[in-house]
Amino acid sequence: MRVLVTGGAGFIGSHLTDALLARGDEVSVIDDLSAGRMARLDERAVLHKLSVTDAVALNVVISSARPELICHLAAQIDVRASVAAPAVDARTNVVGTVNVLEAARLAGARVLFCSSGGALYGRDAPIPSLEDVLPLPESPYGVAKYCAEQYVGLYNRLHGTAHSSLRLANVYGPRQDPTGESGVITIFCARVLAGERPTIFGDGTQTRDYVYVGDVVAAFLAAADQGRPGTWNVGTGVEVSVLELASMIGDVAGRPADPKFAPMRPGELQRSAIAIERAERDLGWRAVTSLADGVRAAYRWIEEGAPDRAGY
Repeated sequence: MRVLVTGGAGFIGSHLTDALLARGDEVSVIDDLSAGRMARLDERAVLHKLSVTDAVALNVVISSARPELICHLAAQIDVRASVAAPAVDARTNVVGTVNVLEAARLAGARVLFCSSGGALYGRDAPIPSLEDVLPLPESPYGVAKYCAEQYVGLYNRLHGTAHSSLRLANVYGPRQDPTGESGVITIFCARVLAGERPTIFGDGTQTRDYVYVGDVVAAFLAAADQGRPGTWNVGTGVEVSVLELASMIGDVAGRPADPKFAPMRPGELQRSAIAIERAERDLGWRAVTSLADGVRAAYRWIEEGAPDRAGY
């Protein structure tokens, strides 16, 4: 089918673009390249350089591409940046999503929205967190993603569409920027490989649910093929502390990670893991990559020079 991927030159988006092309789909990409990289893209993907905040340009591209499905991954993803500039975060993550939904409505396309499981549920949510739990986000980023989800649901009710949301846990793997502000696994791997001490914000007992990018791509494909509206968590359901993660990276590197510590950052949760039973039941999807294998793949990718076109 014809698919358009917003944020398709990004970490997850470029892997998804590759997978869609590999199964024979016709793929267009929208990316402003503020965080994405053109070199990540397969030459068969048609790139349109623009921001989802530009509603006019977005409508022109989508009406021309005539996608049957839009995978909407374009986003501002840094929790700290959202705390520092919440209006900028909301413009991309809320207004940008509304622009995509409206352009999709005019084009008759279904939207598969990339949301957040890690930042959405809040500090009081049971662990692992179910999709039915009322989200109480602790950061502007989490609020914006939840607000965008509400627009996805509104369009389904108002216009009879079949849009869906995937709430991703902490995604990691090859092509994730090891010098960026998010992505603790690749950041730690790069530091340890360079003989430097990674920084843990807080005491290291905080937990996250880490899901490998290859498994996330499989979830997107499963949801794309399902063709029904819904909201699904995409994670492992397993809590892993940052201290455990650092130890695992040290094992892969063959040397202790020896982290240093800094104060915990505003908007960060102490615990996070998401339940996956609904995705198993509805989509037939389950994460299959162990954390040890995924960390090893991420480390080897950085060791090989972090090539843009690396697979997973």
